[in-house]
Formats: sequence, C-alpha cells, structure tokens
Amino acid sequence: QVHLVESGGGLVQPGGSLGLSCEASGITFTMYVMGWYRQAPGKERELVAVNFNRGPTNYADSVKGRFTLSRGNVENTVYLQMNSLKPEDSAVYYCNVRNMIDRRDYWGQGTQVIVSS
Repeated sequence: QVHLVESGGGLVQPGGSLGLSCEASGITFTMYVMGWYRQAPGKERELVAVNFNRGPTNYADSVKGRFTLSRGNVENTVYLQMNSLKPEDSAVYYCNVRNMIDRRDYWGQGTQVIVSS
C-alpha cells in the first residue's frame, strides 16, 4: 500500500518562502511520476510540478521561476521549494505519485499553505 506523508506548510507573507516535503512508502513499481498538486477553495485541483523518474520536471506556468521541485537522496522523497510566494499560491498542497503503467494516482493528506499579510 502506497502511503504519502507531507510536511512543511504554514502561513507566510507575500514575497516569502516555504518548503514542502513528501516521503512515500510502499512503492513497488518502477515507472512513476512524483510531484505536487494544489487545490484552492472553490477551485479544481491543479498540477504544480511533477517529475518522472528523476528526469525533467514539468512546472505549471504560474509557478515557473519561483518554485523548484527536487528529488531527495533518500528514495521516494520529493521537495518543493516555493519562493516569491503570492496570495494566489494559497491552497492545500498535495503530494502525488502516479503509476505510469496503470495510471493509478496516490495522494497524501495535504498540507495547507496560506500566503497573507
């Protein structure tokens, strides 16, 4: 059973920075995408950044140049460094793993990010 645990959300002022972490356990498949999505109140969940098997990372246009996804030295960990945060970045951020064979998604419990003065 795949289990994802996120940490690192919180309250930050506009222009500030936050880092999110996610550790996955129970992954038995070899081809998968790992990354981050977010969902703001009243909006659909949207892609933030995803990485395929430690290859190139795909970023949403709204976060390019401000957010950086990195994969940890420890297997099945992923981080999201968020800089120059804006109020519109406020959302619940979810760690995601997608099995590229059967396209099944696995989600963490989510961590709240609030950007406000």
